[in-house]
Amino acid sequence: MRILLAEDDSLLADGLTRALRNAGYATDSVHDGKAADAALMTQQFDLLILDIGLPGLDGFQVLKRARDRKLDVPVLILTALDAVENRVRGLDLGADDYLVKPFELAELEARVRALTRRARGNAGTLITHGELSFDPKERTASLHNQALDLSVREVALLEIFLARAGRVVNKDQIIDLLCQWGEEVSANAVEVYVHRLRKKLEPANIRLSTLRGLGYCLEKPVNRGDA
Repeated sequence: MRILLAEDDSLLADGLTRALRNAGYATDSVHDGKAADAALMTQQFDLLILDIGLPGLDGFQVLKRARDRKLDVPVLILTALDAVENRVRGLDLGADDYLVKPFELAELEARVRALTRRARGNAGTLITHGELSFDPKERTASLHNQALDLSVREVALLEIFLARAGRVVNKDQIIDLLCQWGEEVSANAVEVYVHRLRKKLEPANIRLSTLRGLGYCLEKPVNRGDA
């Protein structure tokens, strides 16, 4: 799950970036509207957290340009502009949610979870795959109703595969979705992460296959009656 944070307050941006990364989100940060607009044109994100008072292009302009390009990334506006007309303008331009500063980090994280669930078309709190259950709200997984011990990287990787179950995901896609800007993750490291996750899924007969030269595929579960 990859997030773009557009916030010109460097202290707030650093704090939010750390918090989101600790929660398992690959988070990139920009500090002006032009950089945000350029990032949205060249990269794929699962969520945009957008301050309105950005230099260069303000948040309203960034949002309008994104929607004019038919970009459907969920947008959470984060701003000190609490007047009703500003909220209405942001929502009319295509924002999905609006949070006024100052705010509690717990509320921001809850709104992020809600928007990313909605974007996946899954408003519920639980994703099941055979004997595996994944809670995107708590970012926890279980097998046979027993908690699965996963690292932050493994949780993010599992989320990538669950969202693309039955489809091939190549290493470049995994690196793009798993990592933020400036973070060096090699193809060999991806192989290690996949290997560790595969070993933890094996007890439930959940197959994470390697397709040589193509990538990986989380195979769809087989109905017991078909086995």
